Amino acid sequence: MKPLRTVILAKAPRPGLAKTRLIPALGASGAAQLAHRMLQHTLQQALAAGLGPVELCRTPPETSAWERIVLPPALCLSEQGEGDLGARMDRVAARTIGAGESLLLIGTDCPALDTVRLREIGDSLCCADAVMVPASDGGYVALALKRYDESLFTGIAWSTASVGAAQRARITGLDWSLTLLPALHDIDEPADLQHLPAGWARPRV
Repeated sequence: MKPLRTVILAKAPRPGLAKTRLIPALGASGAAQLAHRMLQHTLQQALAAGLGPVELCRTPPETSAWERIVLPPALCLSEQGEGDLGARMDRVAARTIGAGESLLLIGTDCPALDTVRLREIGDSLCCADAVMVPASDGGYVALALKRYDESLFTGIAWSTASVGAAQRARITGLDWSLTLLPALHDIDEPADLQHLPAGWARPRV
């Protein structure tokens, strides 16, 4: 089994930049507070899962956007670069798998993606070329890969309800084996706030 690298794609949790679709419910400051909470939670869970190296792939690249964000010292840091989500994930997959590692791609939008579920993904990847955790809105919250192909992330209509189905079709079209795990809720729209973990206070507006 190749080493498994977890790469977390994240925006700086700054007002007006992160979780903008939550601004009508939380305000720009409240949405940024929640983005920061979810970033810290995701980093904590990924490191605690113990699957291998954990890398935070950031945007924007300016250090000023991140200068007050305290990050764990064990974390690897990289920059997302230009292009749509597909282009950014493609670069991560190409370099990670090209370096001889397997890849677990996640964002910071799904607090339910905890250590137990992350380890389940890692275990499932032993018996498949790819593992996906769908999102309840039609996207996906995690994608683990042993293999890379330059067609994997191209021609997908990102930020739509068809993303998950299109990604699955792309994987199976490559004749790769795919394991689907139970769907989870991500936190993108005001209606999703009901799925925040118990004990998480609603951010201040």
